[in-house]
Amino acid sequence: MTKKAFPLRISTDVLAAIQRWADDDLRSLNAQIEYVLRDALVKQGRVKLVQKVLTEVVDKDPKD
Repeated sequence: MTKKAFPLRISTDVLAAIQRWADDDLRSLNAQIEYVLRDALVKQGRVKLVQKVLTEVVDKDPKD
């Protein structure tokens, strides 16, 4: 899996909360942000969960 750097503007309160969550889960801040985004994508059906950490983009059939 390739990774791409992306600048992110985020409120200090949200960043602090995610940092505390990351600390609780023994993850880096970056890994926690990626985890939260991936989880939201899977829950919304935007990506298919392939493995525990890897996801794959799934095109939705317009007939569905």
